[in-house]
Amino acid sequence: MEYTIKKIACMSGVSTRTLRYYDDIDLLKPARINSSGYRIYGEKEIDRLQLILFYRKLDLKLEEIRNILNDPNYSIQSALADHYQQLLLKKAEIDHLLATVKMTMRYHKGEIEMKNHDKFEVFKQAKLAENEMNYGKEIREKYSDEVIDASNQKWSSLTKKQFEQMGKIEQELIENLKQVAKTGDLSSPDAEAAYNNHKTWLSFSWPSYNAEAHKGLGDMYVADQRFAQYYDQKADQKVTSLLRDIIYRYAK
Repeated sequence: MEYTIKKIACMSGVSTRTLRYYDDIDLLKPARINSSGYRIYGEKEIDRLQLILFYRKLDLKLEEIRNILNDPNYSIQSALADHYQQLLLKKAEIDHLLATVKMTMRYHKGEIEMKNHDKFEVFKQAKLAENEMNYGKEIREKYSDEVIDASNQKWSSLTKKQFEQMGKIEQELIENLKQVAKTGDLSSPDAEAAYNNHKTWLSFSWPSYNAEAHKGLGDMYVADQRFAQYYDQKADQKVTSLLRDIIYRYAK
């Protein structure tokens, strides 16, 4: 069965303007253009649009979605299985947040006592769920389930003070990288400080430090655009490769 752009827009809830934009960026091309110049879509295009919307719900950028769907090794079955697991993580996060809000409401009514640790636990668990959803597959393949589970457990046990310290150290790391980016000098005090701050930042979650694992993490930062964007966006400039080079220079 075939559909005009208007019909597929009504069916999917995606505007015709958006569908035309998807065509322009080669994300979703119509099956054909009819003699009147209208875009015509078939079952294959409808299936692809559904997958696009799945990925959009997971907050992936359009360029990332296009690269995923155009990968010759892409498997719909594997993708749907991944979607299912990620949605389960989101559901668990929402359930945990709802339970914490309910507990906090009772605490402010004076009905129960609430430990300071419990006040922040939901936010740490949300961060873990976010990291698992975004990077879990890659880091578990590289470091094993045992290592990542141990890391998550250590991170979950952080106190409020340690959590704040972790954020402060990360801010210092970004400032270090900005300074090194100005000079390109990997032997500078700022470069060494960047390494030490990154190493300390990792210590909040890593069960033990390993220089080779640190270098491997640096390689992953550069190889995977999602990791690279994390640091580049925080610094408002490209610093991820610089961080990798600093790690290689100082990690021993």
